Amino acid sequence: MRNTLMPALLGVAVAFAAGTAAAATLDEVKSKGFLTCGSNTGLAGFGYPDDQGNWKGIDVDLCRAIAAAIFNDPEKVKFVPLSAKDRFTALQSGEVDVLVRNTTWTMSRDTALGLNFAGVNYYDGQGFMVRKDLGVTSAKELSGASVCVQQGTTTELNLADFFRANGMDYEVVAFASSDETVKAYDSGRCDAFTTDASGLYAERLKLTNPDEHIVLPEIISKEPLGPVVRQGDDQWFSLVKWVHNAMINAEELGVTQANVDEMRNSSNPEIKRLLGIEGEFGTAIGLTNDWAYNIIKHVGNYGETFDRNVGPDTELGIARGLNALWTKGGLMYAPPIR
Repeated sequence: MRNTLMPALLGVAVAFAAGTAAAATLDEVKSKGFLTCGSNTGLAGFGYPDDQGNWKGIDVDLCRAIAAAIFNDPEKVKFVPLSAKDRFTALQSGEVDVLVRNTTWTMSRDTALGLNFAGVNYYDGQGFMVRKDLGVTSAKELSGASVCVQQGTTTELNLADFFRANGMDYEVVAFASSDETVKAYDSGRCDAFTTDASGLYAERLKLTNPDEHIVLPEIISKEPLGPVVRQGDDQWFSLVKWVHNAMINAEELGVTQANVDEMRNSSNPEIKRLLGIEGEFGTAIGLTNDWAYNIIKHVGNYGETFDRNVGPDTELGIARGLNALWTKGGLMYAPPIR
């Protein structure tokens, strides 16, 4: 998801810079008895409340995993829906303990906002969606097309770069909000719609006839999405980072929500360390030794959360692609627990 108000956010960063140091976030979370997690206002597959108000999504699962590691209870999370405009201010001000809201890791956000990115839980990139009856199978066939895009975003800048680099003409049809842009595309005001590829799959579900639209294969930008914390609290930064790493390591070691109890008897030293049978790896991040066991028992490993929320068998139907483990041709790689 792109930032529409970077200059303003940089100003906010200065305002909050003095307040980012040395806050003991873990102690505060334990004291209040729940984690406060900044989430999306509603993006299918990533962070959204269902008809019963239950939050779901791959980002939501990461928040629940953090809660499971701390409390041995994935339900001890309060989800705060945040717009793209408000998300960083909410984290900087302490309104939320962690931001897990399809947020792209960029240099300016990592260095100028008083924030730290604690990993990448979804490798994304900007793509295009078109109607099937247009007969287009590649973005490079869109010369002369009209393209719906949210105005004032880096998405719009990437769009201009792509068409200029490929020597193609196009017409911009820009709108102030994401909802306006999707509705315009659905009503036929443009030939193509562009945003992050994950957003294309999610927004397609809102169209009048989703099956009449396809996402084209080209990815024209890098959008690594991940959890964000405030600078100045290394223990909390490490905790969030290692919750994510534990979920990736669990998938690589074949430890699942279903077999995690059986795996506690494994002779594999890596599994023993992961599940707290050997070593004291929870101590350094302020947790008990079974912190990773609790994550996997309650939430599952990374592959399980991917498949459950956005994978090929869900309504989004997204292939693992770059989000596969490094051992299977993807980019998901976690340092070892030892």
